[in-house]
Amino acid sequence: MTPGRGARVWRALRRNPAGMIGLVLVAVIVLAAIFADVIAPFPDHAGAVGDFAAMNAPPAAPYLLGTDTIGRDMLTRILFAYRLSLEMAVVVLAITVPIGVGIGLLAGYLGPVTSYALMRLTDVFLSIPPLVLAMSIMGFLEPSALHGMMAVSAMWWPWYARLSYNLARAEKQEGYVLAAETVGAGVPHILLREILPNCIPAIFTKMTIDVGFVILIAASLSFLGLGAQAPTPDLGSMVADGAKYMPDSWWLTLFPALAILLIVAAFNLLGDGLREALDAER
Repeated sequence: MTPGRGARVWRALRRNPAGMIGLVLVAVIVLAAIFADVIAPFPDHAGAVGDFAAMNAPPAAPYLLGTDTIGRDMLTRILFAYRLSLEMAVVVLAITVPIGVGIGLLAGYLGPVTSYALMRLTDVFLSIPPLVLAMSIMGFLEPSALHGMMAVSAMWWPWYARLSYNLARAEKQEGYVLAAETVGAGVPHILLREILPNCIPAIFTKMTIDVGFVILIAASLSFLGLGAQAPTPDLGSMVADGAKYMPDSWWLTLFPALAILLIVAAFNLLGDGLREALDAER
């Protein structure tokens, strides 16, 4: 995206209230996760510690969101859980986007045989519900945050393959691609220097929205006991553990669930705002 186009997109985004709300929320969440060690009230409560004198304390100073069953501050653990969730989203997208985009570009530009083979493979993965596929993969692995990232990565790349395939098929008919073919440009040059730059805005918008969905899927795995294990703070496992003590210790489930809702909504608002800004700029 050229600097001039970036400025126009930014102006369009600023005129979108929902997009700006999403941007502010995302910025606050990311900064809170990065500086959790500094701003968390009890940083040591993110580890294997306990304060049985404060166990199951309701929300009140100094535990603004209450404490869990062994006396750990819920606010602290939510901040550190945000850090883990964002790390998982970054790793998953860093793996799946290059794979999916590469497959999609090849299928969209090359001949019908390559296109058919690659897209039928993609359709096989797309035919399986994402959470079911991730759970099936985790059935062969020891539950952990790393294996959770691997499972989500295995089921996320087809969405980028399908998006890139459609974009590449549309772009290959454009005059600049035909001109590059005429002067003898190779396939790597055409895919990486001609087609890909024009696909980046749509891909980036999808990545922004997908951060929230990746976090939601990862939280679902953790809720089922297939993600990060104790004592690592994880939003999904915190919701699952707190549900055992409803309704008396309602804060154990409510605040982690609201934290999931907040981060998913923030990235969706930002992604929708970016999409509208890019559409308006065209």
